[in-house]
Amino acid sequence: MTVRLKTIIWHVLCVAAVAVVLYPLVWLAFASVKPPAEVLSSLSLLPSEIVLDGYRQGWEGAAGIGFGTFFLNSFLVAFGSVLANLVSCTLAAYAFARLRFRFSGPLFVFMIATLMLPHHATLIPQYVIFKQAGFANTFLPLILPKLLATEAFFVFLIVQFMRGIPRELDEAATIDGCGVYRTFWNVVLPLAKPALVTTSIFTFIWTWNDFFTQMVYLNDAEKFTVPLGLRLFVDTSSQSNFGAMFAMSALALVPIVLFFLVFQRLLVEGVNTSGMKG
Repeated sequence: MTVRLKTIIWHVLCVAAVAVVLYPLVWLAFASVKPPAEVLSSLSLLPSEIVLDGYRQGWEGAAGIGFGTFFLNSFLVAFGSVLANLVSCTLAAYAFARLRFRFSGPLFVFMIATLMLPHHATLIPQYVIFKQAGFANTFLPLILPKLLATEAFFVFLIVQFMRGIPRELDEAATIDGCGVYRTFWNVVLPLAKPALVTTSIFTFIWTWNDFFTQMVYLNDAEKFTVPLGLRLFVDTSSQSNFGAMFAMSALALVPIVLFFLVFQRLLVEGVNTSGMKG
């Protein structure tokens, strides 16, 4: 088998794999512009005619609330979670990676052990605490926990990246008169940019797509996020508007894709300008 033939086969397999992965998204895009009668009854991928009523009806919302409200709520929760995670996880990671303090080892092991603790096991105690504090049915229970560096995965990610930064840079900063905080802000934080960007991307995507936690804490439809708003289009006791649901589902993917593309560029720039050469 020649090298050219092997290359062709490899590219064909890659294209086939990409087609399998992207098929659900392509199906969702075409289903969002199908006539209402064809959304679930037709097996054809392409619609018989392009109808945009689903986007119009979907944007008008459900339960008397426009879908723009759900988008705004999701943006508030997602960006609040990103900022909270960046602040708390970065500070915690800096302490574990660059500072020496008593019981740092056992505390780090305890933090890693929380990765094995299911989210559902802590959800009820957290709900009781926020309910007694009067924070139920607000966005605070979705953001405040992240200010306490509860996302052990991101703390571990940033710790491992910071440990790869030469300690000679900290020593040079100390010689120049920098304290712990200035070393963190002026030396370590700029070099940890790729890890921060990764944390931002995953936090935004996970928060934007979160359904269960937001369903537990949010009761009023005016405060629903996009996942909860999509549920309003499906009614088990009466007629469901699947066309509007598919249309808004396709529209809900746009912020995720844009956020990833923008921060992917910053991730590449962070790696290229991290100062780790030589």
